[in-house]
Amino acid sequence: MPTPKIVLFYAFAPLADPEAIRLWQRDVCELLGLRGRILISAQGINGTLGGDLPNVKKWLRRFREHPAFKTADIKWSEGTGLDADGLSLDFPKLSVKVRDEIVSFGAPDELAVDDHGVIGGGARLTPDALHELMSERGDEVVFFDGRNALEAEIGRFRNAIVPATSTTRDFVGLLDSGAYDHLKGKPVVTYCTGGIRCEVLSSLMTARGFGEVYQLEGGIVRYGERFGDDGLWEGSLYVFDKRGSIDFSDHAAVIGTCAGCGSPTNRTANCPDASCRRQFVACETCVAVPCEEHAAQVTSR
Repeated sequence: MPTPKIVLFYAFAPLADPEAIRLWQRDVCELLGLRGRILISAQGINGTLGGDLPNVKKWLRRFREHPAFKTADIKWSEGTGLDADGLSLDFPKLSVKVRDEIVSFGAPDELAVDDHGVIGGGARLTPDALHELMSERGDEVVFFDGRNALEAEIGRFRNAIVPATSTTRDFVGLLDSGAYDHLKGKPVVTYCTGGIRCEVLSSLMTARGFGEVYQLEGGIVRYGERFGDDGLWEGSLYVFDKRGSIDFSDHAAVIGTCAGCGSPTNRTANCPDASCRRQFVACETCVAVPCEEHAAQVTSR
């Protein structure tokens, strides 16, 4: 029986010819029937792909043939399923593009990479090392969410600071505003889904005078694999595919609150009105109801 799998991956490294890598990855993925999204820049690669397990393994062998990607951390998870043609149901198509940044902070000139990754980023913490830091420093440690605020509504580290961001580009302005300068004397642990956003965010924070910055190595995904829901994480992990979110155990807390009725939920949904581009937390009953802001706009017309 076909086995649907999803891989999440990234690698920071100088790439001399991003367009050549785009064509290579597009051709390999099309040949193997993989769907998903890959972004490539002169600073590296970032992507998530879904397909049948044997084909994903074939892709991985080809991917690791490139010297810059040989040691990239590949995170595996279960896919929802495959269609009659053996294509992933979790992605509508394959998209492989070249961009200025592989994660869009809007600060490509600030990021420096070498063959070992991001230069000047925060110190890496494995999940076990994070627990050691917490046992040593306790309440001094600040968790700083490097994702969009919506993602944190359904899952986050306990007592984490969640900046009011709707896109990753909002972080630079918030840091430059001085809104978090009071954290500059504290140990700050940045975290994100798979590790890529906190690699960049921790370097941006270090460059702005945050003296003790850490990044959770492998992100929430690796932490969840190690400790499940029996550690410092609470809730569900938002993912950027049709699954919407994933849980690390059968006893994951439900911390999201439906924007429509206020009931607990770990679901998110796009506003059903085509003219509204917002996404919000919504239970299964309220998923077809326009978000509050858009509904108010419609009422006032």
